[in-house]
Amino acid sequence: MKRAFIYLVIASAVFASCKKDKTVFSESPDERINKVLTAYQQTIVNAPNGWKGYIFPSGLSGGVVSFYFKFNNANRVEMFSDFDSLSNVTVMESSYRLKALQQPALIFDTYSYVSVLADPDATVNGGSFGSGLLSDFEFAIDSVTTDTIKLTGRKNSSKAYLVKASKQEMDSYYNKQHTNRAFDNISKYLTYFKRVTVGGVVYEVLVNTETRTVTITWIDSNGNTHRVTTGYYYTVTGIAFTTPVVNGATTISGFDNVVWNSSTLTMTLSINGAGQTVAGAARPLSPDATGGVRWWAGTTWVTQQGFHINGVDDALGIAGISNFYYLSYEPGGGVNYDIIGVYQVISNQLHLDYAPGFLPPTFYADGRTVFRWSQNFGAISSADSAIVAKTRIQMTNSQGYYFVQMDASTYDMVGALDGKAWVRWYAN
Repeated sequence: MKRAFIYLVIASAVFASCKKDKTVFSESPDERINKVLTAYQQTIVNAPNGWKGYIFPSGLSGGVVSFYFKFNNANRVEMFSDFDSLSNVTVMESSYRLKALQQPALIFDTYSYVSVLADPDATVNGGSFGSGLLSDFEFAIDSVTTDTIKLTGRKNSSKAYLVKASKQEMDSYYNKQHTNRAFDNISKYLTYFKRVTVGGVVYEVLVNTETRTVTITWIDSNGNTHRVTTGYYYTVTGIAFTTPVVNGATTISGFDNVVWNSSTLTMTLSINGAGQTVAGAARPLSPDATGGVRWWAGTTWVTQQGFHINGVDDALGIAGISNFYYLSYEPGGGVNYDIIGVYQVISNQLHLDYAPGFLPPTFYADGRTVFRWSQNFGAISSADSAIVAKTRIQMTNSQGYYFVQMDASTYDMVGALDGKAWVRWYAN
């Protein structure tokens, strides 16, 4: 009797629960999700001036690519992109759809400017072969407000968001006003280090055009060094930062009115309405005292470009080495020595037949690293000997090098003599 009573209580509770669920959910799950998707569709379509879009590919280490989107109810979208100068002024029409996957998702389902970032062919976007820039074209919808939609890529977790555009912003795209790419020329300065001055404070500007990031460094009145790294995207007159740089009462949101003078190799711009010329510098504003140590203790490093000197890429001509593939710097590569490995492809096989050998570098408290040649390993061919010798001599400049960490796997090694020679090393 007692057991029957318990069963009756349980059955009554289940029945009551079912009645309650039926009251709360008067629609089926499919009906509810379709209603949500319809609401999202109307949100993106009914923005009268379209949307500004920002995608942060996982492979760009904080960098961003900006877009403009105009969606319609026929599942078509017109778009622009600042990925390159052509896509910034050329409208592309593609298809899109909203679909319920594990959560509502916005999918760009035909090849478009969005797809370019995720293309696995590295020659298309400059990323890695097989994965591109680790971006996405299917995005889970995280949140929707009246003027902002936040998204997360479903494969590579790329963050993205859409912001309602103004009529002026919409017109600037369709009227092809996004033509100012002058900021790209900042890499043409003869000196590696560049500076601007705002409100009496000197700021160092380090630009990584590969990841579309800018690192701003300054020293406060107490002698403390501050660094902020932010993504940047192109505007009608210059660039804007995804994260403004804030120093007390000063906020730097980007650079406007950017102009490049090819005759003097200088750039002018304005910050918060004040115009100025970007100044070159021979040394870092605040040298990284342990940069060289971290680089040397880290891994094997490679470069395919060699030294950039006085504005000339591959100034020592390493690409002219017979069957050249890449140079490496290998701490302990010669057992008791470091080596610069000259890797060649011969008969479809990677060869290391010779390498200049170095003693472990000397690290100075001011951030400089000095290299000392010891001996050559292997027999250097007569055809390659001059190029290898010039590289060894440059490497062992007595003034040494500053190391600038660009991201977790990239360092720039900058000549301390005058800041006009540098090489970029990638982790191998």
